[in-house]
Amino acid sequence: MTRILVLYYSSYGHVRQLAEAEAEGARSIPGVTTDIRRVPETVPASVRLSAGYIADDTPEATPADLANYDGFLFGTPTRFGMMAGQMKQFLDQAGGLWARNALVGKVAGVFASTGSQHGGHEATLLSTQIPLQHFGMLIAGMPYTFSGQTTHDGIIGGAPYGAGTIAGADGALAPTDTDLAGARFQGAHVAEIASRIAAATVREREVA
Repeated sequence: MTRILVLYYSSYGHVRQLAEAEAEGARSIPGVTTDIRRVPETVPASVRLSAGYIADDTPEATPADLANYDGFLFGTPTRFGMMAGQMKQFLDQAGGLWARNALVGKVAGVFASTGSQHGGHEATLLSTQIPLQHFGMLIAGMPYTFSGQTTHDGIIGGAPYGAGTIAGADGALAPTDTDLAGARFQGAHVAEIASRIAAATVREREVA
């Protein structure tokens, strides 16, 4: 079986919704198992409550868990044009995996939620890919075979660099049907690539 991890951080639920759609897409590929996990919270509970953050009972991941998967989908809200600090802190703790090349050749995609259309949406998708490439991961975006990203019917998120949604400055916008379709597409896209690589690796070992 090919194992896919959908790993996210979400404050108000937008990224969590996208994560669920990403996992749905990944599970549509035969021979793929998918887990949804969140990165640990670093904001005190009192601050989360006063800021209106959603409660989230999704199990947390640890950096060591990454070694057990063939592919990844990383979801984050935008923080000043970059990934959320919670996601960055999680990745910063994976130095041991980097040191032993444990993630080299594994497939990864990124998805994001942003407050406005021009509030760093693409910058977040792209900048989040940078540390993943330091780990040696192979980056898969959201190709134009998902035609929904070219629609002009309303406010939608996503780009060739990954799926996404626009939450609005006050977080009042929910992911659109197009946003969720894009996330499912990307989940399936990453899972299919990871599955092909895993199968090829097994064949190579059998021949050897």
